[in-house]
Amino acid sequence: MIHIRHADENPHEASEINVTPFIDVMLVLLVIFMVTAPLTTVNVPVDLPSSTEKPAPRPDDPVFLTVKADHGLALGEDDIAADAMPAALATATKGNKDERIFLRADRTVDYGTLMGVMDKLRAAGYLKVALVNLQGQEEGGAAGTAPAATVPAAVPAPGATP
Repeated sequence: MIHIRHADENPHEASEINVTPFIDVMLVLLVIFMVTAPLTTVNVPVDLPSSTEKPAPRPDDPVFLTVKADHGLALGEDDIAADAMPAALATATKGNKDERIFLRADRTVDYGTLMGVMDKLRAAGYLKVALVNLQGQEEGGAAGTAPAATVPAAVPAPGATP
């Protein structure tokens, strides 16, 4: 028997979803994330001490204060003078004294220098200080095999009450 098609009938329509635009958008997003991801790291060279403690979660936009091997200071990747530290921190934290400051120090920096920086932080009103170290490496390990820097549990500034 012959089937006669009427004018109001449509031929078989494709019921599949076209995923090509979706894949195009995903590839563009992948490229954007790959380009912007390296911009969120701090690249001041520092030989960090290590720890085996479980790291605490890192905030989205942490404020890093670095004590370099020559006892100079860097806020993020910018070198700052010790006397300009309170003003630079106020700018970086937008005046929020409750924001946690992540303090990094080169392995060769002595305890007294580190405590002096922590005292300056406390005097500037920043009582939430976290010390940054290398996770999972034994002391004296090879510097080239060090894992990424992590943030251990927060350490209160000297004289601060929890």
